[in-house]
This record gives sequence, structure tokens and C-alpha cells, in this order.
Amino acid sequence: MSQPNAGGAVVRRPRDPRIDAFRGLALIMIFIDHVPGNPYEYFTIRNIGFSDAAEAFFVMSGVAAGLAYSGRFLSGNVAKAGLWHGVSPIWNRAWVLYLVHIFLTVWAIAIYSTGAMFFDLPSLLKLINLTQVFENTQSALIGVPALTHQLGYVNILPAYMVLLIVTPFAIMLGLRHPWLLAAGSALLWFSAGLWRLNLPNFPNPGGWFFNPFAWQAVFVCGLLIGLSLGRNERFVPKSRVLFGLGIGFLLFVAAWRYVPGVGPYLNHQMARLGAMGVPFNIVSHDKTFLALPRLLHCLALVYVLSCLSSVFRATASRISAPLRLLGRHGLLVFASGTLLALIFNVLLKGANGALLNPLSLPPLGIIAMLAIAWIYEVTASRKAHTVYATARAL
Repeated sequence: MSQPNAGGAVVRRPRDPRIDAFRGLALIMIFIDHVPGNPYEYFTIRNIGFSDAAEAFFVMSGVAAGLAYSGRFLSGNVAKAGLWHGVSPIWNRAWVLYLVHIFLTVWAIAIYSTGAMFFDLPSLLKLINLTQVFENTQSALIGVPALTHQLGYVNILPAYMVLLIVTPFAIMLGLRHPWLLAAGSALLWFSAGLWRLNLPNFPNPGGWFFNPFAWQAVFVCGLLIGLSLGRNERFVPKSRVLFGLGIGFLLFVAAWRYVPGVGPYLNHQMARLGAMGVPFNIVSHDKTFLALPRLLHCLALVYVLSCLSSVFRATASRISAPLRLLGRHGLLVFASGTLLALIFNVLLKGANGALLNPLSLPPLGIIAMLAIAWIYEVTASRKAHTVYATARAL
């Protein structure tokens, strides 16, 4: 991973294997969860708590952005190369995300249209938010490029793109006043739930499923971690007390979900608090507004894993090489996995299990994603091989 130093020279620092391995794992879990009805979805992260692979994706994206781009905003580099030298690669990446999103949306429409025609199953045209495309086409054709009409399984990149647009400003603030950035992010998250802030969802009512005003909280968390890692520091220092609280909260959430009687009781107490006027993003499990139980579960999991030396060793091991391969080419793998998931969903609904079954599809898809990432890596022109850190610095 390249990062300019204060003198302007580009320093190629070893990559932290945890970032690529966990990003690769998150991409696998997103793919598995997007092929409903398969037995492997019981082993994804959403079964151990309230958060799922989407939160992990945003955290890892924030960490990667902090590490990749922060050096360009150091005062020496800004004075030498100008501010646009830091802003332009981030906004170029946001533009690439927009193009990939449109590409995936068009292919999602094509895949479901093909399935409806081939299997004589017009009900497919009413799934994944396709109804407006075929019944209100003029409005949908405005909403798709404007990002206000998003299809199911193809709706995570717009939020990521919006967050990248504001990332240069977040980095500039985070480098100088990291806790001010953290406080501002928390305030925006709280305000989004309090006043139901969201971006429009034309021609449907409501707002984006991945609400950028709320989901920026986990992205900024990752960004602050990445900014600190770039200085060989930790954003939140190691603490036995915090580690114990993190473990305790994760166990508490597991009991909330799986111990008989605990979940209904606690959910009822949250409902009572909601009736008393507590904002709904504090006392619910809402995903769009990243409700507090989901957010805290994600943050606790990130902190606990970051404190364990065994995690570094595991992600740096040979057995984790496939995960690191997927994580290094996250956008390509995400796009490939999304298309495969859409195809598999159509086949499962249209063929009715006659051709393929949910047990075989996820492994086939994961093998395909690995093959695509490997082919890209061995054929792409690269100036240097990827070098991973061999010792855990933090």
C-alpha cells in the first residue's frame, strides 16, 4: 500500500493482512447472504449478533481509505503537490463506484428479465424493487442514474460513493482533530435517526436502504482507525477494561439472540422506551438507520478483534491467502459476486431446484470469485508485488 510521506516521496508500506482478509471474508458473507435459502447463511456474521457483513464492509472500506489517501493531505504534500493531488484519486474512485453501480443495475434488470422470459415467470419482474422499472419506466429511468431508485442486492455502492465524496474533508479534519471528527459523526448519526434524515428514493417513497447519514458512522470509525494506523498508532488504545466490556457486550448480544426469553424481554423494554419518546434508532434494530444495537455490536467486534494477536497471525497465515486475494480486489469481487448471486436467485426461483440446489451454489460462486480475482492479479500490470507485514505493530 503506497502512502506519501511528509516530504512528498511515495513510501510503499507493508499491507496489514487483517484488512484484506476481513474484507475478503465480508465479501464472501455478503455473497452467501444474497443467495437465500442456503445452509451456509447460518454461519455468517449476522448469526452471532446484530450487525452483519455490510457493517464489516463499510468499516474495512474506511480503514483502507484512511491508509491509502491520508498521506496526500499531510501539510508537506499539500504544499508541494496541491490539495487536488489528494482529492482527485478519491473522487475518481467514487466515479468508478458510480459506473460499477450502473453496470450492476443494468445487468440486474437484464438477468431478471431473462429469467422471467425463459422460465415464463413474470413474478420475477416484481422482485428486488423492479416493479417501478417495468410499470413506471419513465420515472424509474430518471431514478436509476440519479441513484434515487436502487435495486435489491445492488444498493450498497451508492452509499459508499457518497461517503467517498466527503472523505477528503473527513480526512483533513481527522488528521488534525480526530475526536472532533468522531463527535461530528456521532452527532450526524443521532440526528439522522431523530429527524429521519435520508436521501430521496424516487419514484418510491422513503429513502435509501443504506442511509449515508447513518452508515457514515461505521465508515468514519474505519477511517479514524486507518488514519491512526498510518501514523503507527491506535485510535482507541488497548485497555483491559475496554476489552472486557467488548467481550461482555458480545456475549450479552449472543444471549439476547439465543437464550430463551431474554430477547423478547429486552425487545419489549426497548419498545417501552420508544413509547416514552426515546429516538427509534436507539431502541430498535433498524438497518437503514444503523440502530444503536447494530452499531455497538459492530464497534465491539472491531475492537476485540483488533486487540488479539492471534487474529493477526491467522490473517497473515497461508490458509488466509484466498481471503486476502479477495480483499485486495474488493470492487471486482463484489461486482462478480453480485452478478452471480442475481443469476443464482433467478435459477433457484425459475428452475425450482431442478437444475441447481442451494447447497452447491455458494461454493461454486466463491470458487468463481477466487478465480476472477486470481486471473486479474496475474494478468494486471503491477509495479510491485503485494508485501504484507510480518509482525503485528499494534
